[in-house]
Parts: sequence; structure tokens; C-alpha cells
Amino acid sequence: MTRELVRRAIEGDHDAFSSLVDVSVDRLYRVASLILRDSDRAQDAVQEALMSAWKDISALRDPDAWDAWLHRITVWACYRAAKQERKRKTVELKVVPDPHRAAAPDSATALANRDLIERQLNDLPIEHRAVIVLRFYLDLPLDEVGDILDIPIGTVKSRLHRALASLRESMAEPVADALPVGALKDGTA
Repeated sequence: MTRELVRRAIEGDHDAFSSLVDVSVDRLYRVASLILRDSDRAQDAVQEALMSAWKDISALRDPDAWDAWLHRITVWACYRAAKQERKRKTVELKVVPDPHRAAAPDSATALANRDLIERQLNDLPIEHRAVIVLRFYLDLPLDEVGDILDIPIGTVKSRLHRALASLRESMAEPVADALPVGALKDGTA
């Protein structure tokens, strides 16, 4: 069914393209939101991607490649949006928890952990974020991630390795920063 809709859309059928978009738009928005970390910019990126897709759909040679092609266009729209955003300066305050306070496991802890991961993901370069989102959020194999980003699989592996190393490192930093000055000298921790 999708293959036929794509073929019709390539031939200029607006209704077929609309049907394809209806099926894909939520998934594209989730991808853009995860990459850009901002719902408004994600909506703009998806809209830009869909306009580009309609304008350039005749370039799609294989109807079976629709999803990968659309993801690629969306990721590139996210890259452009992030590049524009880099021009703006943002200030982020880091809140360090008190290590002496006993933390009882609860839903607030889970929410705080998720928030920490979200903030750390936001600090990654856009290229690393895109690889993380495509690999772990969409659960795509590495070769498909490379196809979508139009980069060799070795580059995908390298970016993924660097992104995960950066996340591990940044996740460890709050623990070290939370220790009071001199805590290790006098044996109180």
C-alpha cells in the first residue's frame, strides 16, 4: 500500500502525498524533538522537511526507501535549525544535589534521572544527538543510520562512541561536583 502511495506521490498526486504525511508526521516530530530538544523548533523543522519532500519527491527513485529518505530530510532540517540556534546564546544553571541528604527511591528520583539524561543529551553536538536518536530511540541498525545521515558506517560508529563517552563522562561529573570542598581530606564524604 505504501509503495503505491509513494509511486503516486512521485507522479504528483497531492492526496497520496498527504496520506503518506499523515502516517509519518508524528514519528518525524518525535525524531525532530529528540534531536532539537525544543518542540517549536521541531515543528518548524518537520514542516520544512515536508515542504522539501514535496518539492523534491521526484528525486526519490525507490519507493521502498520512502521512510529513510524522509528521515534524512528531517535530520538535515534539524541540522539547519540547530545551526540557526547556535547564533543565540543561552545560559544554563546547574543545580547540584546535597550528597548528605538521604535519597529515597521514588518517582521523583526517576523523573530527576530522566531530566538529567535529557539535559546531558541536549549538551551533545547535533551530529551526535542525531546518531543517538536514530540508533536508540528509533532502534535503527547502524547501516540504516548511516544511510539516513548520508555518512559511512565507520563515521556512525565513531559518532556513537564519542556521544556515549561524552554522556558517560557528563553523567559522572555531577557526583564529583557534589562533594563539598575538603570532604576527601578530612574523611567526611
